Amino acid sequence: MGAFICPPCSAGMQRAEGQRCRVCWLGGTDDRCPRCRYDRPAFRAARSVFVYDKETLAAYPHDGAVRAAVHALKYRGVSAVASLMARPMAELLVKWSPGVEAIVPVPLFGMRRRIRGYNQSEVLARDIGRLTGLPVFTNVLVRSRATPPQVRQRDEESRRSNLEGAFEAGRRRAEGRSLLIVDDVMTTGATLDACARVLMGAGSSTVFALTFSRED
Repeated sequence: MGAFICPPCSAGMQRAEGQRCRVCWLGGTDDRCPRCRYDRPAFRAARSVFVYDKETLAAYPHDGAVRAAVHALKYRGVSAVASLMARPMAELLVKWSPGVEAIVPVPLFGMRRRIRGYNQSEVLARDIGRLTGLPVFTNVLVRSRATPPQVRQRDEESRRSNLEGAFEAGRRRAEGRSLLIVDDVMTTGATLDACARVLMGAGSSTVFALTFSRED
């Protein structure tokens, strides 16, 4: 992760590998997890590079590197870290090769974007596009209303309810295209699912998802 994260911390970042749900990439399961088996999300499959360390334990000082990178990009205005985060994401995308035609960042509501100064998902998407040659569609999906942060929602049902009507199809056409949604963190997958439902409703042929990290 370059100068932002020291080599020991970078080496200690846990890759999201091993036994995982082939749909939502949740750890600790083969084939499909129970949730995806009985309530499959709108995206065909998701992949994440690292495991998101929700809490950093003092006994394991390197465990917070993934969270540090996400928080620097999302809350501290360190947009330069996006290029470091995007590189392993692009490498995973090339290895995975889902056959997508374009990248769609998870949109941010206008007021929140103005306060933050940028959309962290869009910055990641543009760097991934630069590394892979894929175009980035920023107006195929829009955020139609502000919502409280997903991190404040207590459970999956609350996260889904929080996002009802939050996304709409944009001006750019999605018909017949295989699209990749990009975001920084995947928790329950509610945000990616909501975005994918809108894109599929707008005529996208398939939707995949890629995030920097995934909470297990």
